Amino acid sequence: MPATREIDSTAEKANLKVVFSNDSDKANVMRLNLATVGKCRNRECRAKVFPLLYQMSRVIAESADLSHTLAILHQIMEQEMNIICGMITLYHQKSGRILVHESFGLTEDEASRGVYALGEGITGKVVETGKAIMLPRISEEPAFLHRTRSLKYGLDQELSFVCVPIRRGRKVLGTISAERIYDSVRLLEQDVELLSTFAGMIAPAVELYLMEHIDKAYLEKENRRLSEALKQKFRPANIIGSSKAMLEVYELVRKITNTRTTVLILGESGVGKELVAGAIHYNGALADGPFVKFNCAALPENIIESELFGHEKGSFTGAIAQRTGRFEDADGGSIFLDEVGELSLAMQAKLLRVLQEKTFERVGGNRPIKVEIRIIAATNRDLADMVAKGLFREDLYYRLNVFPITIPPLRDRGSDIITLADHFVTRFATEAGKQVTRISTPALNMLMNYHWPGNVRELENVIERAIILCEDEVVHGHNLPPSLQTSVLADSIHKGGLEAKVASIEYEMLVEALKTHRGNMTEAARELGLTRRTMGLRMAKFNLEYKQFR
Repeated sequence: MPATREIDSTAEKANLKVVFSNDSDKANVMRLNLATVGKCRNRECRAKVFPLLYQMSRVIAESADLSHTLAILHQIMEQEMNIICGMITLYHQKSGRILVHESFGLTEDEASRGVYALGEGITGKVVETGKAIMLPRISEEPAFLHRTRSLKYGLDQELSFVCVPIRRGRKVLGTISAERIYDSVRLLEQDVELLSTFAGMIAPAVELYLMEHIDKAYLEKENRRLSEALKQKFRPANIIGSSKAMLEVYELVRKITNTRTTVLILGESGVGKELVAGAIHYNGALADGPFVKFNCAALPENIIESELFGHEKGSFTGAIAQRTGRFEDADGGSIFLDEVGELSLAMQAKLLRVLQEKTFERVGGNRPIKVEIRIIAATNRDLADMVAKGLFREDLYYRLNVFPITIPPLRDRGSDIITLADHFVTRFATEAGKQVTRISTPALNMLMNYHWPGNVRELENVIERAIILCEDEVVHGHNLPPSLQTSVLADSIHKGGLEAKVASIEYEMLVEALKTHRGNMTEAARELGLTRRTMGLRMAKFNLEYKQFR
């Protein structure tokens, strides 16, 4: 049996003893051959340690500077205790890892390998149990992992190993470990006692260091991670783009998020009004509350009232139980009323009361219910024109129009079209398990020249279709719908069907070859298997100039 022993490292136990399981364990320590390793003296004087011990206590009392404290500890261990290899490990509780913080007798690479989990190896076991462990002979202990790989073969195997916990109350902060050869059991006992004393002395400085450097850094990193995760969960692609028009939207969103003001989001169908509403809620003062979405155009008028305000049991045929409405569900958070311009005048009057008083009654009920919510409304209709025509209540319009945000159509967002297209390519290629990495230049031109009546939603559908049709790593022009191809080829091709398809492929191959060879017509023609003259004729067919590719 190896002579591994756990030792209670409590500083108050001055009568600490090392207990061996049998006489052979004790003999193993006594028989160590020290002839070629620098013989350990039987009467090493530990009195020399006290002046340095006093100096260490002063440093701890005056500044709690861990690096200065450990420098003195290293001096004591190496020069006065004849320890050939010493390590100070720190336990990072948040990550669960035990790392070598400082050492001597190890190279930088060896120290970097000294990483342990709780309960792993001797060091991990000391941190886990809070008790010191002594190995009279490393070579006979299978639990010694030798992770640093600092030991060589031969006499190094005769080394003893001591590891004591650095404790602050019941909390284990790390360890002090040492390697050397002992020929005196009493000296081994003294060094375990001494290292335990050192551990108790440096514990406050170690705790302060972990709080200021490790725990604080971990918490800051975790806060950033959680913040980003929250943003990514609710804003992964909802406000992609950096055009001037969108930067103005971002600024308005930033200004409104920390208020509870009613917001009216305006814009064409498909521009992403719901996503902007989500950004306002999840980055605002009510982010911890629910975010309830309701499409005012999705249900018949006779159902909308019950959906929004709820109903009492028996209030109408089929009302077999009481039901809460969307406004109650959104209490403490935000409600998003999409297509609010589709509400009837009767429902507009009821919505006005909620905006004014934040109260309502369920259908069939007479008890007012008060809610604390932010209302975010959206429409693709011209509400001012509807007011003029008597189709929308003027008082409701002014209540909703407190803070309007207009989302620009995709055709007015310039290069955002490409940014969004690239995002959708990555997303749909991943979902389809395809290695599609880019969009060809002709296809990009088609995307940029199209007028996008369906806005971002239409672009998303176009790219999803293109990924399904794509047969290599590039989205080509012929993968796009005919309506987009026509926008580029209209000046050159006036026929439909096969002729338009062939022309689209021809145009794309010409552009790709010219782009690859930076407008060099000779090289581009060679790649396509054409003469330079034929290349010129085909370029003229599509009004292509070699200079635009240089």
